[in-house]
Amino acid sequence: MITTDPVPGSPCWLDLGAPDVEAAAAFYGAVFGWQASPFGDGDAGSYSVFRLDGKVVGAVGPLTDEGDRSAWTIYFHTPDADATVKAVQKAGGAVRVPPTPVGANDGRFAQLTDPQGARFAVWQPGDLGGVEETDGPGSLGWIELYTSDSPAAQTFYKGIFGWTTQDMPLPGGGGAYTLVTPANCGEERMHGGIMGVPEMFGSGGKPYWHPVFGSADCDATVAQVKENGGALSMGPETAEGVGRLAVCTDPSGAEFVVLTPEQG
Repeated sequence: MITTDPVPGSPCWLDLGAPDVEAAAAFYGAVFGWQASPFGDGDAGSYSVFRLDGKVVGAVGPLTDEGDRSAWTIYFHTPDADATVKAVQKAGGAVRVPPTPVGANDGRFAQLTDPQGARFAVWQPGDLGGVEETDGPGSLGWIELYTSDSPAAQTFYKGIFGWTTQDMPLPGGGGAYTLVTPANCGEERMHGGIMGVPEMFGSGGKPYWHPVFGSADCDATVAQVKENGGALSMGPETAEGVGRLAVCTDPSGAEFVVLTPEQG
């Protein structure tokens, strides 16, 4: 599970790059009940923080590079952004934004790309540790990487973050879904999965990470997605041992998953 006390290599922040910050805030407010407010001294159209019942669950900001598509970016905790960036470069990844301070002492971030093309980021906390609510309705509970080469991706992220992995066979001989856990942690800190789907990227598409948000009622949340201009890519369907889930996109095409976990 994803927690609010991140360890090195675990997800600690996420933000959405959107062509229209205010429109994105309205959509996610309707779907998850999030409230958006500008970060620091910014205005309503600049980088804004999402809160649920007063607790930070993520953020949204304008797209900064021409031609970028709207997408969620996952940030992983690091005690040393400079060292992590050097490791990424040595392992064949790319640096999109070098280590950059935020505020007087909020922390430092860097935005990166893995060798297969999936974008991610790292956060070295200062006064701002990360999100304040996780693993419940309307908050981040899991992350997934869809990639063109799962073994290569696993090698890369293990080298950068020290993750441990465990393969779970998919039904019908459809390969494996690889479960990911931070270094030196038990399965209770497992935070995501990696799935090799090379057929998805044969026409120029790039691998990507997406967030999984909790919901008390997956079907009801999906209805809100569609009523507010989003779309449904898959589901809702029930996955044994996981729960009821659906893959959705917001009105600008950013993908996320809605999950009502199976009750144990």
